[in-house]
Amino acid sequence: MPADDLLTPAPSTVPPTPPRPSPWAALRPLVLRLHFCAGVLVAPFLLVAAVSGTLYAATPQLEDAVHRHQLHVVPSATQVSLADQVRAAVDARGGGEPVAVRPAPTPSDTTRVLFADPSLGESERRAVFVDPGTGRVRGELTVYGTSGILPLRTWVDQLHRNLHLGEPGRLYSELAASWLWVLALSGLGLYAARRVGARRVQRPTVRGSRARTRTLHAVVGTWLAVGLLGLSATGLTWSTYAGERVTALRSALSWQTPVVDTSATGHQGHADHQGHAAASSAGAAVATTPDAFAQVLATARVAGLTAGKIEVKAPVAPGAAWKVDEVDRGLHTQVDSAAITLTTTSSGALDAQVVDVVRFEDYPLMAKLARWGIDLHTGSFGLGNQLVLLALGLGLTAVVVWGYRMWWQRRPDPARRLAVGPPAPRGAWRQLSRPVLVAVVLVTAVVGWAVPLLGVSLVAFLVLDVATGVLRRGRTVS
Repeated sequence: MPADDLLTPAPSTVPPTPPRPSPWAALRPLVLRLHFCAGVLVAPFLLVAAVSGTLYAATPQLEDAVHRHQLHVVPSATQVSLADQVRAAVDARGGGEPVAVRPAPTPSDTTRVLFADPSLGESERRAVFVDPGTGRVRGELTVYGTSGILPLRTWVDQLHRNLHLGEPGRLYSELAASWLWVLALSGLGLYAARRVGARRVQRPTVRGSRARTRTLHAVVGTWLAVGLLGLSATGLTWSTYAGERVTALRSALSWQTPVVDTSATGHQGHADHQGHAAASSAGAAVATTPDAFAQVLATARVAGLTAGKIEVKAPVAPGAAWKVDEVDRGLHTQVDSAAITLTTTSSGALDAQVVDVVRFEDYPLMAKLARWGIDLHTGSFGLGNQLVLLALGLGLTAVVVWGYRMWWQRRPDPARRLAVGPPAPRGAWRQLSRPVLVAVVLVTAVVGWAVPLLGVSLVAFLVLDVATGVLRRGRTVS
């Protein structure tokens, strides 16, 4: 053997160490399986929420057309006093004391005089509509909530909120809102990674192909992502379980929405809140008469509550103050509130005093953002807001349908029309390094606590996944 061969080392038989995959390359299979499984199981709830939400976004104009006689009048050159309008409503009801009054915002709108009715549901009141120009009653309808929506819109609202199933039905909408942001973010990540790979690979765009469906699903979902995240976040704020977490967080960080004090015991402490003196203790409390509503409204106007849409509420308990709320949630948000005491002086005159005022401009920033977020969710910012909600609802509906179509197009045998494709591969978590796996578990635990319905349903998914895997292994062995 030549000496040079003796000096040359033998070639190594140890295979080279494969390069460690990037964190995203390791996470992608797990994200893909999460997106697939959650999409298949939660998408029906999203579809119902999207369709009912789209209907709700279109209801303001429908409501205006259906109830035009009650809502609108021909403007008159003269105006009947608010007290006389309230009297007309009381007479039409055959007596009774109103619980609130919403004066006509413009001469072409009607005044609403609201009455409690024990036969109605929670947050519902009976409204008598009065022509402010003539004092004639235009009809009666049931109104719902702070926004005062009418029966048509209330029906669609309850469909979207709880499928007309009451409190148990709210679980559907909370489940949809809980998973919507997860699906939006996971889909966004998958599409972004695919776009990076698409710089080197030509993407097929054959009409009717699975690749074409996937592209439509991904591109439209990406365009909708920001809006869907907003709908998810605002929807969770008034949900049953996640809403409690949001309320607790806002309370801990002093982000609550300020509330005007109308309590019987709290007025003295708020007497100088806006530089007004408290009502004289010698005065007698005033019943909820038509003249009382008119006097309280006039006092609130002087105190700076200038919105066209305003509600005057009678005291809710003996000795409590009246409450006046601005309810104009348009582009120029006006939601100031005032507490006003009303007494009768020794001469018989009505004496109204402002004892507390809360201004929207004094809200904490997070309280303002919460108010705007909810108003955006409900389409309160006008036609442009409604069109955006319509686009989001229709777009989400299309994305869900394309998602199921992709699943169907992945079926192994195209001849089996009722078959679907296999799920994303199991065991993706095994590809994660230990630090990444620990981080995923911790993040999942925190999110599951913050959004309880997401956490519970995720555990259910995992149990179902494990059970399915055990059954399949048992069939393979047998």
